[in-house]
Amino acid sequence: MNNKILVHFQKVDPHISSLIQAIGPITIEKSNDYFFSLCREIIGQQLSGKAADAIFTRFLTLFPTQSVSPRRINTIPDYDIRAIGVSWAKVRSIKDLAQQVIDKKLVLETIDRLKDVDVISHLTRVKGIGPWTAEMFLMFTLGREDVFSFGDLGLRKAIKNLYALKKDPTKKYIQKISKPWSPYRTYAARYLWRSLEL
Repeated sequence: MNNKILVHFQKVDPHISSLIQAIGPITIEKSNDYFFSLCREIIGQQLSGKAADAIFTRFLTLFPTQSVSPRRINTIPDYDIRAIGVSWAKVRSIKDLAQQVIDKKLVLETIDRLKDVDVISHLTRVKGIGPWTAEMFLMFTLGREDVFSFGDLGLRKAIKNLYALKKDPTKKYIQKISKPWSPYRTYAARYLWRSLEL
């Protein structure tokens, strides 16, 4: 994290700036294995980090000698994926993702060239991938620096705590306070999530 980002938050929001001082630098990294990342994001939907990691580790055992790939996914029986703790809805989502990639309806090789809104539009055509999953992909896989997930419950909780709010913040309130964070809203989100661990 470069000094320019720190200075930006010092100017626009002392609350986020204080989190940066307390937590220390966070780096935003990219991943080049988009299919792998999307499988991980689907499995992690509505789960705690620990539960998601445990199930994804079991998911990887289905690929003992091969990489996680659309064609390999298609050869694994649905029940085998369900048996390692993946819900039926997520099994269908992973299978649909694999089929769309195979059929070239979803071209992952060039998705990093698209604008954020277009990435979300493309990914949400897959069964079971909604805006939240697409936003996580933008943040954690493509490494986009200016993404914020307004529907994320963890972020809402962190904002409520950080700003000492009596009630859960509305989307309108979050949009208002997060606007000055741009063009580094992903960093703000990462620090808000980390604040829940403090």
